[in-house]
Amino acid sequence: MSDTATTTTPADLSALFAPRGIAVIGASRHPHKLGATLARSLSGFASAGGHLALVNDRDDGMYGSVTQAAADGPIDVAMICVPAPACPDALAEAAAGGARAAVIYSGGFAETGKAGAAHQHRLADIVSGTGIRLLGPNTSGFLAPHAGLTATFVPGAARVRPGKVAVVAASGGVNHALAFLLTEAGHGISLAVGLGNAVDLSAPDILGHLADDPATGAVALHIESVADGRRLVDSVRRLAEHRPVVALVVGRNDVGAFAASHTGALATSWRITRAALAQAGAVLVDDERELVDAVGALAVTRMRPRRTAGVGVVTAQAGPGLLLLDDLRGRRANIPELTTATRDALAELLPPLTYQANPVDTGRPGPALGRILAAVGADPGVDMIAAYTLYEPDAVDIVTAVKEGHTRGTPMVLGLGGTGEEVVRKRRELLEAGVAVTTDPRGVAAATAALLADARARAHTAAPSPEGGRVPADVRGRHDEHQAKNLLARIGVRTMPHRACDARADARAVLAELGGPVAVKLLDAEVLHKTEIGGVYLNVATRDELEAALDRLDAAGARRYLLEKMAPAGVDLIVGVRRDPVFGPVVLVGLGGTVAEALADVAVRLAPLTPAEAVSMPSELTGHALLTGWRSGPVLDSGELSRIVAALGDLLTANPLIDEIEINPLRLTADGLVALDAVIIPLEADDAQPHL
Repeated sequence: MSDTATTTTPADLSALFAPRGIAVIGASRHPHKLGATLARSLSGFASAGGHLALVNDRDDGMYGSVTQAAADGPIDVAMICVPAPACPDALAEAAAGGARAAVIYSGGFAETGKAGAAHQHRLADIVSGTGIRLLGPNTSGFLAPHAGLTATFVPGAARVRPGKVAVVAASGGVNHALAFLLTEAGHGISLAVGLGNAVDLSAPDILGHLADDPATGAVALHIESVADGRRLVDSVRRLAEHRPVVALVVGRNDVGAFAASHTGALATSWRITRAALAQAGAVLVDDERELVDAVGALAVTRMRPRRTAGVGVVTAQAGPGLLLLDDLRGRRANIPELTTATRDALAELLPPLTYQANPVDTGRPGPALGRILAAVGADPGVDMIAAYTLYEPDAVDIVTAVKEGHTRGTPMVLGLGGTGEEVVRKRRELLEAGVAVTTDPRGVAAATAALLADARARAHTAAPSPEGGRVPADVRGRHDEHQAKNLLARIGVRTMPHRACDARADARAVLAELGGPVAVKLLDAEVLHKTEIGGVYLNVATRDELEAALDRLDAAGARRYLLEKMAPAGVDLIVGVRRDPVFGPVVLVGLGGTVAEALADVAVRLAPLTPAEAVSMPSELTGHALLTGWRSGPVLDSGELSRIVAALGDLLTANPLIDEIEINPLRLTADGLVALDAVIIPLEADDAQPHL
């Protein structure tokens, strides 16, 4: 993305995540109260020498205030466990007592309605007035195992061991669920944070903190909603330069309006959020299990930046190998056939009936497994290995074999199937050896896809905009189709020859000038969907056909007409750009024409963007095969499309009074792309005439 993204200085959150002293406000002697549960969770912090102060002004055995507690030792963070109405006063007291950070565990705020929202607004005012940093409210807290800090009331959290994966989750429940899943998978946690209502600290703040955290090797990001899209994107981009980020975005089935045009029925906030995060360098996953496999692999190993990479597949059991291959193919992984030299080497190691072209099927794990892995890893077309085997200790020492076959510079993901403590121990030994480990073929595919996606994201270097890339900056008001196409011509978008006609006599003259067949359309800037009111007639070739078409257009309310030379046959696309309320200008490419809404097959990016950033958009479409000469059809020049997409993004960015521009359809023909219809919608009512 271009250089318009916001930049922020990461907050110093050491008082929150590495405190010297903690005050629990609302501590209790009743074992089932939240304050008592939290105090028990923090006992390890106290045992390690941290100052843990229990605050409750109704209990003579506890501190009456944070100020009193601070007299006996530093209080960096206050952990507040009182009802929502009392939380603002408790937060103010903490700030007055010297605490630089706070966590509010209580619920009952904006998630409950008007009264709760008022309490939450008071919290925001206190944060603004005092400078105290606040996590929550309505959070189950955080885990910082390296600091010996279990700042949560969830049972079992203290058993999460230190490690390299950080979790940043919108939900406290998801935060703990991911921490537990990562622990079960053999990975430890550097930090796990549940944001809750995020009155103050939100995902960008925590991501900024993690960018400088030496204990973190990879980050799992869970997103439910986004308040400031550009700030989130900026924080992910800065973090992903140094540490991989894997993102799970909630809301696939929450389809919202994108605009009043065809574009509006296509791009949901879920789709835009995912596209924005990917553009910033994050790896996207579809569920929590895939998130664990992906971030766990990236915490262990990372490919060199590269746009394309070949995967060598090795399986010790054919059935799981077929599952793995099928999944990898579905993820569009490149699985090249091995060279003759590699296959000759494998033939000396494997029985003749095994499959050896890629995938390589060993039949069973055996003593030659390490040499087989090494041979595949050395193939010039292989950049990483995806392997699977059941644990068979009598057949092979799996750790020794994998170490023998682990080619330097060629990452490996190994699925090790089995059960019991010995299998768990072997998986951990493999992780410590720098091999990403999962339990099943699907996990191997997910981890492999994550490594590939991360390598592609880091290989991307934005190319400068081509010479002459400047766009008009004086666009305002509604445009009819004729005016919109004239504007598109100014940014290099080709259209068919067309003329605006104020009267029937003009239309007759244009037909004679252009020659048939032509499209005859109602011309009115207020009508966005002409076909729905009978405002478009195609293949008009004769004077009589023209008169009949004009009669019908007049009946539909036409006062002006557009005559346009008919375009050649081809494949219809939609290209749109509009202002998203969260992320700002976004561009969309998809299959267009009358099937656009039914298929919802689109790719999205933030704007402005360079042609280099837009060039991969067509390949993301499910129907991308239609653009590659399907059944002798036209072949898309991705460079031509990417220049149009980038120019539209620049056009919207340069014109703050325009809300949306849409070309639908943009037809792919044997001679290239041609815009057949275009809509320009102002940001708000503006009666000024467009400047063309």
